[in-house]
Amino acid sequence: MFQSIVEAVLCHAERTPDKLCLADDSYEVTYAEYADIIRRYASCFTEMGVTAGGNVVLEACQTIDYLAMELALHLIDAVFVPLEHNCAGDKILSLAERVGAQAVIVDRTLEGSELNVRSYEEMVELRKQASPACIKALPSIDAVSEILFSTGTTGKEKGIVLTHRSDIALAENVMYGVEMEKDNVEMIPSPMNHSHGLRRYYANMYNGCSVVILGTVMNIRKFFDNIDRFGVNSMDLVPAALAVVLKLSKNKLADYKDRLRYIQLGSAPLLENDKNKVCALLPDTRLYNFYGSTESGCTCIYNFNSPSTKDKCIGKPTHNTTAIIVDDDHNPIESSAEKTGLLATKGGMNMEGYWKDPEETASVFEDGIMYSNDIAYIDEDGDIILLGRKGDVINVGGNKVSPEEIENAAKTMPGIADCGCIPVSDPAKGSVPKLFVQMSSGAEFDPKEIRSFLKSKLEPYKVPAFIEQIDEIPRTFNGKILRKNLK
Repeated sequence: MFQSIVEAVLCHAERTPDKLCLADDSYEVTYAEYADIIRRYASCFTEMGVTAGGNVVLEACQTIDYLAMELALHLIDAVFVPLEHNCAGDKILSLAERVGAQAVIVDRTLEGSELNVRSYEEMVELRKQASPACIKALPSIDAVSEILFSTGTTGKEKGIVLTHRSDIALAENVMYGVEMEKDNVEMIPSPMNHSHGLRRYYANMYNGCSVVILGTVMNIRKFFDNIDRFGVNSMDLVPAALAVVLKLSKNKLADYKDRLRYIQLGSAPLLENDKNKVCALLPDTRLYNFYGSTESGCTCIYNFNSPSTKDKCIGKPTHNTTAIIVDDDHNPIESSAEKTGLLATKGGMNMEGYWKDPEETASVFEDGIMYSNDIAYIDEDGDIILLGRKGDVINVGGNKVSPEEIENAAKTMPGIADCGCIPVSDPAKGSVPKLFVQMSSGAEFDPKEIRSFLKSKLEPYKVPAFIEQIDEIPRTFNGKILRKNLK
């Protein structure tokens, strides 16, 4: 229906001008007001020398102005390049030089650069004085909309190039996946430089809904005040944020069991204890787990709060996604529990490629198909069963063992707050599992007791040969285990 997210917003501004569009920690805007802010920022960027196809780096903020600047860039056919908030200044400038940025917008003062650097404070003042841009032609659906760079700390970062077509397909995958209604009011505390938060925002804007942006879930009073004030009826949380909400609010989520239609979760595995608790607190709320990547977005969806659930299931492909199981040479196979392969996806949501890196692109993306390293199969119901990442699978004397299976079993033991599993060398078996455990406050660490518990849950060759206590399992901001940090 729409060719870009910005076109959707401008259209909704005409149809429902007075409807709440966005709210942040400082203020709120209707669709008409948001469209006006976008057009004024478009004028600002044009005055600054930003041209069609030009790259602009923005330091991410959980604000209306940040998101308006993004859509203003789309409106003038420029390319949005977000970076995480509080990213090191040298890194911002280095990446800006790497992409030849025509402008850099930051939430601070950056000196010592010949680049066109502006602060958010400056941009807001410029916007207030600017006239709304009059744009005659909206961007083509196949034009590049953004480059999302990974935020790893080692190695060369890859820039994932996406188009407006990708954005629309991703928005539809989310919108249809969660059965989003027109009166949706969704709270999104996920960082808006990360694909997870951005794509939930896109889905709501595409559907003409309302979004409440939250800076952090650590302010639990603000979290619940927003639900009450704006009539929030859905939300998006990464697993780490859900863990914080459950810890700080105890059972208060249950007070909203008749209001919350759904909660979207994704970007990392959900801890078993948190999964069980949120299901108990919100028995009638749809609790969705999305599977995907920055390269492909939300490609599978699963309601784990449904009456019948399956172990290791990531659900069915989303609206614009075709799922394929392939062998190591990327040939399609008829998969089963006995014949697994690698999960690949095809659809308009896939990236165009890695920025200026054709060799790396060719290794994972060919003829519109994105190839992953995730081992999976499609069962008789058409559900996708995910067994783990190829690189993480532990080969124990020829038996393939998923570390996630061991971790999930261990997390069901009282006293274990979190855990992480890695392979260690073994002269007889090649490798064996080693489990690191983070004990709950007051719980005693007893490796013999843990091993005995796991023997009742797992086949003998899956039981960890070594179990070690650790203060905290290292995870990324969105909850993924940093296995390389487990030694």
